[in-house]
Amino acid sequence: MGAPAVDRPANWTQRAAALAIDGRALIDGQRRDATSGETFDCISPIDGRVLGAVARGTAADIDAAVKSARAAFEDRRWCGKAPAVRKKILQRFADKILGAREELALLETLDMGKPIQHALSVDVPSTARTIAWYAEAVDKIYDEIAPTPATALALITREPVGVVGAIVPWNYPMIMAAWKLGPALAAGNSVVLKPSEKSPLTAMRLAELAIEAGLPPGVFNVVPGYGPEAGEALALHMDVDALGFTGSTRTGRRMLEYAGRSNLKRVFNELGGKSAFLVFDDCADVERAAKTVAASLFFNQGESCNAPSRVLVHESIAQRFTEIVAAEAPKYAPGHPLDAGTVLGALVDEPQMATVLRYIEAGKAEGARVVSGGRRVRQDTGGYYVEPTVFDGVVNHMTIAREEIFGPVMGILTFKTEAEAVAIANASAYGLQASVWSDHLSRAHRVARALHAGTVHVNQYDEDDITVPFGGVKQSGNGRDKSLHAFDKVTELKTTWIRIDPA
Repeated sequence: MGAPAVDRPANWTQRAAALAIDGRALIDGQRRDATSGETFDCISPIDGRVLGAVARGTAADIDAAVKSARAAFEDRRWCGKAPAVRKKILQRFADKILGAREELALLETLDMGKPIQHALSVDVPSTARTIAWYAEAVDKIYDEIAPTPATALALITREPVGVVGAIVPWNYPMIMAAWKLGPALAAGNSVVLKPSEKSPLTAMRLAELAIEAGLPPGVFNVVPGYGPEAGEALALHMDVDALGFTGSTRTGRRMLEYAGRSNLKRVFNELGGKSAFLVFDDCADVERAAKTVAASLFFNQGESCNAPSRVLVHESIAQRFTEIVAAEAPKYAPGHPLDAGTVLGALVDEPQMATVLRYIEAGKAEGARVVSGGRRVRQDTGGYYVEPTVFDGVVNHMTIAREEIFGPVMGILTFKTEAEAVAIANASAYGLQASVWSDHLSRAHRVARALHAGTVHVNQYDEDDITVPFGGVKQSGNGRDKSLHAFDKVTELKTTWIRIDPA
């Protein structure tokens, strides 16, 4: 499942104009309006136009979806199927995703503003690859037999938890959904997915494709709606056994509170980040380091939880490094997301654009210096675009160095010693990812061990594979998405102790 090339780029605008939006929820295998009959407008950040009406799900719709999921789990229409059967259905689901790649990519781009070339080459194939990988894992997960005395046989079996709630963010709607869906469905669970109200369109389409592939009704339900209405109802529901949430640390705290107020459901949070990118003076290729951090940070408009927004550079190479980054930033100038050549699109909505601009003003007010960008652009389109922005003269107590901006804003800090670099990098509430650039093997190992992060990259950034777990420490969350470790979140271990009487 390689990344497909952008197809017929000249037609994307026409195809967008002709696209019919179905914003209804999908519950028990059927599209349906919200119980209240209410909707909300889905607005494209590309130009501010209304794409269509989306069902405004509330507690009543969540309850209907959970009841459907529970019924599907209890009658074992999915978890009772042989592993080889579940595997084939999930493989067909992955194939369906690839077959609808242009439709899904167009929905994703219109909905949240990312470049169509990235939606086609990254988001769709990554989503399909995740489902296909977990399909392959279905019949390769083995149970255990404990080393008990000869008078007993202790079986340790991994079983699905039941009904899994999933709340996913707006920045990678399909990929984040697949990270939750893959292991949950492979393990035999039923799922209720609440997509972000800012980018809900692909979630409902994915559920339709799953049903077309043979997933039984009720196993995968999607309820769009606002966080305080649909999301809170899902997190508080007494019949949801586990909840996977990806989003802000602020909302992640509420997920834990909701679990305590309800049935003590297990909650796994993948939250914010303020990833540190450390460049030492023994880095032989400063230019590659500078170009890598620019490409990594400005990808997806900087709307990535693992974006390397804190760039720590040894003082002896800081000027050269900053000059290279400042020259790179304009190459990522925002363009029309439906133009196949665009590499940086629109921010997801007007409030997010306003947030990014406030952070830029805060950086200036606190004494940092803008060396590139810093302005809103393309106002005439009606969309929400901000230039790639680079600050130098940043120190770690500044707001732009401490808080997650979720936009194309980089802060460059300097350090003198290795110990100082590690101390600055770790002086953060977050601990999602980090990167170390050094040609000294011992230093690379030493610093990687000292950094408090779920993933530490060495002489690269954001290279990735579904086989590798993803998640953070501290206020970046708990548990891991991706890899076989993700099964720990959606399964229970059961011990069956069998007494064996002597002859």
